[in-house]
Amino acid sequence: MWVTATYYASEYVDALVQSEAEKNLWTADETEQYKYQLLKTLNLNAYIPIFVAIDNRGPAMHMAPFSDHITLWVGKKKLQPVDYDKRFNFKLQGKRDGFIYFPRYDEKGKPVLQGVKSIRLTINGNVSPVTMGKTIDYIWDVVDDNPEKLYTGKAAARLELDRLIKRLEKLNDQKKELEGQLAEVESELQQVQKRVEELQRQ
Repeated sequence: MWVTATYYASEYVDALVQSEAEKNLWTADETEQYKYQLLKTLNLNAYIPIFVAIDNRGPAMHMAPFSDHITLWVGKKKLQPVDYDKRFNFKLQGKRDGFIYFPRYDEKGKPVLQGVKSIRLTINGNVSPVTMGKTIDYIWDVVDDNPEKLYTGKAAARLELDRLIKRLEKLNDQKKELEGQLAEVESELQQVQKRVEELQRQ
């Protein structure tokens, strides 16, 4: 059984974009398009994405629910996945890979990686008879990682536009809801005022 885990540090993402651009002889626009799609998939401004690939040639692995078997340790803080590829929940013989997303910010909005030197991904060994009673660990140095520097150029502008469009949609929905509530209040005000006037005339 082989398990690999990839942490998408900003330097790794930069190197990946440049490598793909050189390999495919892309233009600057094509490179920006690839970077845009990659950053959109990674969603680095909200999550810590880790790509896990499993090649299981032994007994079947049972990992459901997968979120109970995988943990990201940030210092002494234990993080559970916010989202992950749900195919990891199914019995596995052969190959499977996908992203696991951990929260980048805590409940108070503070970056969880702030001041942290390294992080550790732990997969519970009980998911397979081969690793029963053990843990599968991956450690990454994150002290110099700065995902914000990736958000420059056309790709960053498009991602910002995507975010703002979603925000506009949300605000418009809230506006409609508030307008509906206001209409109800105004209707009730009219009814109350009408009744007050009726009683005053008696």
